Parts: sequence; structure tokens; C-alpha cells
Amino acid sequence: MTNTVDTVWEDILKPDLALTESILRGTILYFAVFIIMRSTLRRTAGELSMLDFIFVLLVANGAADSMVGGSISVLNGIVLILTVVAWNYALNTLSWYIPVLERWTTPPPIQLVKDGEMMRRNMRKEFITTEELMAQLREEGIEDISKVKSALLEGDGNISVISQDD
Repeated sequence: MTNTVDTVWEDILKPDLALTESILRGTILYFAVFIIMRSTLRRTAGELSMLDFIFVLLVANGAADSMVGGSISVLNGIVLILTVVAWNYALNTLSWYIPVLERWTTPPPIQLVKDGEMMRRNMRKEFITTEELMAQLREEGIEDISKVKSALLEGDGNISVISQDD
């Protein structure tokens, strides 16, 4: 009976990939997802920062594969998750100290309204409809767009509004 239990634990914990390969896979996935997310719509991530969104996505994926006994062992899953955690921590820390990196990891705001006029080109670029913009303005207590000095789509996907009264 003990032999069977040992075999089960060995099957669960024994790496089926070299640990360096798990680290390399985690690194490649982290930066691939980062580049894809950085080059697509900023509204995709919602209220999470892009780095946080990628972190949650990859950790969940790495944990899921190893939990269901999929293509990687538990040990490889742990190494993959630790790799993603390390890159997330490193980029967040470096972004704090290196302004150029922070500008690369966080998209700049895009102006949607300027002095009461919709910036339709910017709205079209981010696929924001007039109805979506007006709904956001109403949530801020503004019914008339002419009362908006500026509305910006922030890097985290939120819209910030500055009224003419401010």
C-alpha cells in the first residue's frame, strides 16, 4: 500500500518539464501577454492595472493546468506561478524607480472631450461610443457635454472627467 502512495506522490510532484523550461515558459508568456495587452484596448483590463491583469490571468492559468493534472506537474505549476510573480514584482518595482519603464507599462491618457467637444477620432480609436461616454458623464453628474472641460480615458480603463465648473 505504501508503494502505491509513494508512486502517487511521485507522479504529482515529479517535474515533467525541466524547471528551467517552466521558468522560460513563464517568462515568455508573461511578456507575450503584456505586449498583447499593451497594444490593445485599454478598457480590457477594467480597473486593474495592466500588470495586475496579466498577473492574475497567468497565475490562474498556471494553477489551473497543474491543479487538474493537465500538461504540467504541481512542481512545474508552482515554478511557473513563482516566475510570473517574480516578473510582476520586478516590473512594478522597476516602474516605480524608472520613469521610462513606467511610461512603457502604463499607457498614457487619451483625451475624449476637450472644452465641450467630443474627440471622435480618439473615441473611435478606443471603440468608445457616444452613448458610453454620455453614460460616464451622467455618472459624474454631468448631463450636458458643453459643461465638460476635459474627459480622459486613463491607462487603467477608467474615464476621468473635469467639468467647466472645476
